[in-house]
Amino acid sequence: MMVQHSGQVSALEVSASAIVPTLSPAGSLGFDDFANLTPLVKEELRFAIQNKRQFHRMSSTLDSVTVSERPLETSVMKTEFSPEEDERKKRRRERNKIAAAKCRNKKKEKTECLQKESEKLETINAELKAQIEELKNEKQHLIYMLNLHRPTCIVRAQNGRTPEDERNLFIQQIKEGTLQG
Repeated sequence: MMVQHSGQVSALEVSASAIVPTLSPAGSLGFDDFANLTPLVKEELRFAIQNKRQFHRMSSTLDSVTVSERPLETSVMKTEFSPEEDERKKRRRERNKIAAAKCRNKKKEKTECLQKESEKLETINAELKAQIEELKNEKQHLIYMLNLHRPTCIVRAQNGRTPEDERNLFIQQIKEGTLQG
């Protein structure tokens, strides 16, 4: 069943009761009433709802366009400044220039400080590496000396004397003044 409208009535003005005249009056439709509709009637209802939504969107868009044009006009008018505002802007720009220069100088100083600290730490690192090498060499020398001395320690151990006994004997000899050379 297709309902045809006269050219004077727009699709937005068509209500559900105009499309489906057999239904109860508008506003008292329930879910069961729509569940029994034919696909063609459902499609016509969907079309009417979409048109109504489009109409509301277009009207709200038109309202927003008229509202958005007003600030444009005022922004154009704001480009003409009074001498006081110009002076205020000049002072503000000058302060901003000074602050920017200060910031750049501060950043440059900080960079230089970090560069100097980096160089200092690299120097310390190089010195520590050299010290490590010296200590490794000294360790090797001491190991060599210990290996040279080891045979005498073994002889002492075979005689039943420990290094502690040797030390105590040495201390006793120093006290008595009878150190044999």
